[in-house]
Amino acid sequence: MKTIVITGSTGFIGSALVGSLKKKHNLVLLIRDKRDTRKSKPIFNKNISYKYFKDNKQLNNTLKKIKADWLIHCATHYVKKHQPDDLVKLVNSNIEFGTILLDNLNIMGIKNFINFSTIWENYNGIKDNPHNLYSASKQAFEKIINYYQINNKNINFFNLIISDTYGFHDKRGKIISVLKKNITQKKKTIIVSKNLFLNLINIDDIVSGVFILLNKKINPGKYSMINKKIFNISTLINKIEEKIKIKIKWSSSKIIKEKIYNYKTLPHWKAENSKMNNLVNFILKDELN
Repeated sequence: MKTIVITGSTGFIGSALVGSLKKKHNLVLLIRDKRDTRKSKPIFNKNISYKYFKDNKQLNNTLKKIKADWLIHCATHYVKKHQPDDLVKLVNSNIEFGTILLDNLNIMGIKNFINFSTIWENYNGIKDNPHNLYSASKQAFEKIINYYQINNKNINFFNLIISDTYGFHDKRGKIISVLKKNITQKKKTIIVSKNLFLNLINIDDIVSGVFILLNKKINPGKYSMINKKIFNISTLINKIEEKIKIKIKWSSSKIIKEKIYNYKTLPHWKAENSKMNNLVNFILKDELN
């Protein structure tokens, strides 16, 4: 049984990992202030402990008291298009917080560090071409990871590049969760274009990738968990309407399809749960039961 520290446990990816890992591993959930638990009710489980902090000083003191084998860093601040008020949050969440973690890895006894990043770092298939300030901040943190990797040869660093994710309990306002919600509530969904193409990964496949790292001998490095199948939103809607009538408004027919940078895929990993039928079944699960 491994001891695993998880940040961002109240978020979409973090909460999915907690749900899957809690049965077989000791989990230490690192949470900024107890008020954050209002977003997600605490899970009371013998294998889960909570560590709260209010500021960087308290964070440093808290980390020094934790002993663990793995640290999975899911915490992030995401905004597609930032506003002035987002600047401090982006830097604090995506750079400063993670750097404090990295600086305490040896004290904590961490031997394996997992970080999540985004295909938007190399937007439209172009290297070092961040799509927005969010992806630029994730790329900056990756550079900081490289520094600690060079100076900590005893720690395995894994940087996982992922595309857009979907799944149950997703409250982020992404297109798939919005579509699912609107179908359930019999509301119209406005979609930017009939020719929108999406690279989507089921959260179950993200979890399976983490299990691979935990259970197999994988060389440290940068790997992707990206679907080889690109979904056309029109095809998806047609598949849904074969089963149920829904309300859709198309804003345009503009082709929106970004190229994907050629990342190295995580060994032993496949997007087994991210096929078209998985996506349709997820969206219509409540309607067809």
